[in-house]
Amino acid sequence: MRERWEVQGRTGNIFVVSLSVADLVVAVYPYPLILSAIFHNGWTMGNVHCQISGFLMGLSVIGSIFNITAIAINRYCYICHSLRYDKLFNLKNTCCYLCVTWILTVVAIVPNFFVGSLQYDPRIYSCTFAQTVSTSYTITVVVVHFIVPLSIVTFCYLRIWILVIQVKHRVRQDCKQKLRAADIRNFLTMFVVFVLFAVCWGPLNFIGLAVSINPSKVQPHIPEWLFVLSYFMAYFNSCLNAVIYGLLNQNFRKEYKRILLTLRTPRMLFIDVSKGGTEGMKSKPSPAVTNNNQAEIHL
Repeated sequence: MRERWEVQGRTGNIFVVSLSVADLVVAVYPYPLILSAIFHNGWTMGNVHCQISGFLMGLSVIGSIFNITAIAINRYCYICHSLRYDKLFNLKNTCCYLCVTWILTVVAIVPNFFVGSLQYDPRIYSCTFAQTVSTSYTITVVVVHFIVPLSIVTFCYLRIWILVIQVKHRVRQDCKQKLRAADIRNFLTMFVVFVLFAVCWGPLNFIGLAVSINPSKVQPHIPEWLFVLSYFMAYFNSCLNAVIYGLLNQNFRKEYKRILLTLRTPRMLFIDVSKGGTEGMKSKPSPAVTNNNQAEIHL
């Protein structure tokens, strides 16, 4: 039973790592170029870098929402359909789902090169998706890249909340579902990540949708400060996930603390590695750990 929980944790964490990679993409290339544009008060890197920056920005944004959707589906299957989870999300299938997630992300970005919607916007000093190039394409982007994924995530988390309430209050007399405390914490962490993503990216997407529906009437009435604020709210979202992990997940807090201590005293890294290696050779799995003393809670 213990091995089963470990396998389930690994497969679920694959999508969390993938989401972290999507958040880091913007820090590697687009953000340094944006800082350069701010310092020079304009884009000086040429069109090729502009297109690459816009592509990676889209890769990060769409990759984030698609990975958040994959995480929600994974959590839904894990909590609401636990008997089928091992078959649906074994390691091989999970890797396939991950590949499909990133393939769909790339496919979603490619049309921008044909539409010509990746352009430099001096208001935000970055090359990004231009909402006014094609109204029909902007509507499609908002629906496919934002509304549909968030609808799927909302459904999954709503079903999880319903099950948690049923288990807690024993609404169903035949309900034998058991939820571990760690499961609830992980679910709450990813739920907060989803809510913050929706809050940070919602204004920009709704502005784009409103402008694309009626450009001549809506666009002149949108203040520039509101547009800039919505963009920087969206950019700021990439920095929030790591903070949320640290605030809500004890394992992340421990790792953050260890990393900070390692940066202060690098020799501690080698001490931890050597200590872990010696303890690993000495320690053996305890036979006392059974299904009866697993850290479970009955809500």
